[in-house]
Amino acid sequence: MILRPACVPLLLLAAPLTNARAQELQDTTALPEIVVTADRYPVHSDSVSATVTVLTGEELRAQGIRSVAEALRQVPGAQVVQNGSFGAATSLFLRGGQSDYVKVLVDGVPANQPGGSYDFSALSTDNVERIEVLRGPASVIYGSDAVTGVVQIITRGAGDGRERSGPRESGLAADALVEGGTYDSFRWDGSARGDAGPLGWSAALSRFTTAGAYAYNNRFRNTVASALLTAGAGAHSDVTLTGRWTDGRFQFPTDFTGAVVDHNQFAVNRELTLSAEAGQRLLPGLEARLLVGRYQSDIDSDDRPDPPPGPAVLSVRNAQMRRWNGDARAIFSGVRHALLSAGVSYDGQREEVASEFDFGFGPTSDRFEASRANWGFYLQGSAEPVEGVRLSAGGRLDDNERFGTHWTWRASALVFATTATRLRLAGGTGFKEPSFFENFGGGGVVGNPGLQPERSTSFEAGVEQELLGGKVALGLTGFLQRFRDLVQFTFAVANPGVDPNYVNIARANANGIEAALELRKAGPLTGKVAYTWLDTNVEDAGFSVGADEEFVEGLPLIRRPTHAFSGSVGTAWRLPVQLGAVVTYVGSRDDLRFAAFPDPTRRIALPSYVTLDLSGSAWLFGPRHNRPGLGVRARVENVLDERYEQTAGFPARGRVVIVGLTSAIR
Repeated sequence: MILRPACVPLLLLAAPLTNARAQELQDTTALPEIVVTADRYPVHSDSVSATVTVLTGEELRAQGIRSVAEALRQVPGAQVVQNGSFGAATSLFLRGGQSDYVKVLVDGVPANQPGGSYDFSALSTDNVERIEVLRGPASVIYGSDAVTGVVQIITRGAGDGRERSGPRESGLAADALVEGGTYDSFRWDGSARGDAGPLGWSAALSRFTTAGAYAYNNRFRNTVASALLTAGAGAHSDVTLTGRWTDGRFQFPTDFTGAVVDHNQFAVNRELTLSAEAGQRLLPGLEARLLVGRYQSDIDSDDRPDPPPGPAVLSVRNAQMRRWNGDARAIFSGVRHALLSAGVSYDGQREEVASEFDFGFGPTSDRFEASRANWGFYLQGSAEPVEGVRLSAGGRLDDNERFGTHWTWRASALVFATTATRLRLAGGTGFKEPSFFENFGGGGVVGNPGLQPERSTSFEAGVEQELLGGKVALGLTGFLQRFRDLVQFTFAVANPGVDPNYVNIARANANGIEAALELRKAGPLTGKVAYTWLDTNVEDAGFSVGADEEFVEGLPLIRRPTHAFSGSVGTAWRLPVQLGAVVTYVGSRDDLRFAAFPDPTRRIALPSYVTLDLSGSAWLFGPRHNRPGLGVRARVENVLDERYEQTAGFPARGRVVIVGLTSAIR
């Protein structure tokens, strides 16, 4: 994350609320962790009233974790589900919400498809400074899709990942890696970063290929390029430009039931995210910030008839999505122990889909084009009326081109009971706009332009306790959530082809407890433990009437385990040898096992599973005084070769062994 010069007054405002004020004055080498996603301006992590988890790029690289999806498995309340091998569709369920209830930001730019869905399969940790995960409703500052949380990917800046432990040895740092292993997996990447006066930059390029876990037609390749350029003119203004390009191709032999039948089916996904953010100090207590972004995705899916006896269907589809985003806000910090931010945002969306298919009844083609826009106006303030108590409140009005206006709110309190004990209390609402297909239809399905957004009301309470002078941190959070106006599809309409097939009708609840423990470099080790207990329930199944459907009244939501656990441990000292381990437990959960006609789809309980990942690295000779270093590294995923399914019918990968060489300049 880039700490912009113009944001220094905001950090000074947050400083009185930290629990280690005196300690920070004595220890000038330990800078407090800063988060930006919770309030959209930099705040000390222990002064945030929301529930936030920060995964640093440094620790993820040390563990050998190359995908954001794998990283998110260590976050309390997060359930990551992948449909099989490398590159398969990957969804995130946060706090029991739907998979399209999480806002995904890349350097502040929304990367979701219109309507909230996001496929994490190709999102990598390349050139990532940090991943911030905000849990709880955040529509007040981020608008649609931020129902159960926000995941923000922040590109690495000019630093070399050692900012919190000491000064840089030079203005230039670079890394290179080459590794390979099981399933003919091979990966290389290179990155560099540096600074010159007020300018800082970073750039990275990587490529990953694998033959996949299935016997045939399962190759996956993913190329990622990213860059950042930042400039600051003293303490009064700053500009940051970022870009990230992903080009992935995934071959998959499975049909919708998981059967391995197709020799030539594949999908190509290209994503581009561009952002430009600028800040200007207008007055000693007033700052203006502007963020302009563009996100585009081009998805090609191609399934042509296989030679006999393979599938004879034809399905070719190209989907292009474009989003233009802007956010202008003013931050006023001129009153002691208070801060006020106000902003206006714009989100323009356009989607074009062209498809051709033949399921045995003759070839058919379809073309779809649609666009819509959303304006948002928000106001958020925080104050410390008495020492040790921070109160925050905010509201937002969205004006959508389709559903009209929608209000959201959020309020919270953070109380420092002692210098080592913090209490949190928060409540708020969130919403998700309908998808383009739900609004506009296509392919014989009638959309509903009058759909209202899906909405939620949430409350949470938590406590955080530091022990041993801050070397150990404990956290416990309980939450209650109510999801209303869920959109469902039905064929049972009075006038087929005329009446809409989508209606706001279903309701569900998701309540739970999140527990976390963090070992903050207490001696030779560092570690994290996360446990989640989750209870979901369908209150109104809407159009669903069978016992083997996704929404069944009185039953839990599918793919949400009641119990989930993750634990990681690693070496804390900067030694030539680094070791780490991650264990993950996912409890039993309901899912749907799809079957080809005439066999029925069945609702089943997927059994629990445990995976263990080990990682290690060693410098043969370390980088020093601009002299390149050379090291070896290894990672073993699913050490015990556990056989399990994250999605019914799609086996997860077995044991994966990856070894490689790494080089660095510091």
